[in-house]
Amino acid sequence: MSAISKENEHQKVMQLAIKKARETMNQDLGGPFGAAIIDANGSIVSVASNGVLGDKDPTAHAEMKAIRIAAAKKDTYDLSGCILYTTAHPCPMCLGAIIWANIKEVYYGCRKKDADKIGFRDDFIYKFIVGGMKDEKVLKIEETQREACLEIFKEYQDKGKKLY
Repeated sequence: MSAISKENEHQKVMQLAIKKARETMNQDLGGPFGAAIIDANGSIVSVASNGVLGDKDPTAHAEMKAIRIAAAKKDTYDLSGCILYTTAHPCPMCLGAIIWANIKEVYYGCRKKDADKIGFRDDFIYKFIVGGMKDEKVLKIEETQREACLEIFKEYQDKGKKLY
């Protein structure tokens, strides 16, 4: 694909994400975040926007919703070959979901610092992770009942259940 046609694809797909974000943002359903997923042929698979406020769901980020829609449409959890476009650099939760979905290519509009500038607070999560997840003001995370939990892990492995 030539540089010109690739740029046209970026513009076309990002405009879908922006339009969807603006629509739901103006309905007070979520922030200025939209996402679109295309398949390897450049066909639109899903377009979604942030619905945290409307859905009353802290995981209803645009990328998460776009992944859920795409996975349902393709009837698989594996979105290999798909490309995700998003109006802002994905937060840590969305990055994890993108990686778990096997999406290997992401194009974003606004930078992390742009979201921070208007009050969104992803940066403290990055700092928490880089800091070894030890700041209990952010999250207390502690191991308990490991031996009991290992039993079900062993059972899963012994039954040859599918790894994903």
